[in-house]
Amino acid sequence: MSGMLCGKRGLIMGVANERSIAWGIAKAMAEAGAELAFTYQGDAFGTRLRPLAESVGSDFMVDVDVTDDVSLDTAFEQLGARWPKLDFVVHAIAFSDKSELTGRFLNTSRANFKHSLDISAYSFIEVARRAHPMMVEHGGTLLTLTYQGSNKVVPNYNVMGVAKAALESATRYLANDLGPEGIRVNAISPGPMKTLAGAAIGGARKTYKHAGLNAPLRENATLEAVGGTAVYLASDAGACTTGEIIHVDGGYHVLGMPQGENI
Repeated sequence: MSGMLCGKRGLIMGVANERSIAWGIAKAMAEAGAELAFTYQGDAFGTRLRPLAESVGSDFMVDVDVTDDVSLDTAFEQLGARWPKLDFVVHAIAFSDKSELTGRFLNTSRANFKHSLDISAYSFIEVARRAHPMMVEHGGTLLTLTYQGSNKVVPNYNVMGVAKAALESATRYLANDLGPEGIRVNAISPGPMKTLAGAAIGGARKTYKHAGLNAPLRENATLEAVGGTAVYLASDAGACTTGEIIHVDGGYHVLGMPQGENI
């Protein structure tokens, strides 16, 4: 995919460490020729991010709290001061209280429901609103990350399933709003992956093993596969793809029951 993003500039939001899906995407985009900027939240994540950003030739990192309008405004003002236009944004941000990602969805608290929906779904709308002025004259791509717990019950995924359902709906509405200006909006839906965020969900190891054993390809998604999909969507090859939820899960989402050998 060398050269597919040459001349394009993009913002990556949500890299936690080298095993993050956001990092897999960032690495693939850099290898495809893109120039990157990054956001992080808090000094600890900034310390982890810095060597990764430097490894792909980026010296632009900004601390952002997506629940704070001033923080978001400041970040995009800084981005606009450096780059006259923006070609893509990768939104890889989600959060829920770990204690509510086990047990019954019935026990979801009001406070965590609001917080989870705010960070995991509404923040994508806030980011799109601020990226829009930097894309409106030439088009661009907005990407986010979802999971099939949005439309099928996954034990322990709980309120995050509701948040991802809202995120997917927002993706479609934003695609319709921004399409006339050449701005494409899509979501990538990987299967379970061994990430910091995924580890917070109760029973994560069992879910990962089950998906790998039963997916039609008999394997889970890799960072490279997700990254390659993101490159396609942000490139000119993805010019007519918008409003989509692209599954990168070894085909697991098509199943109605486990494979015969695993029953």
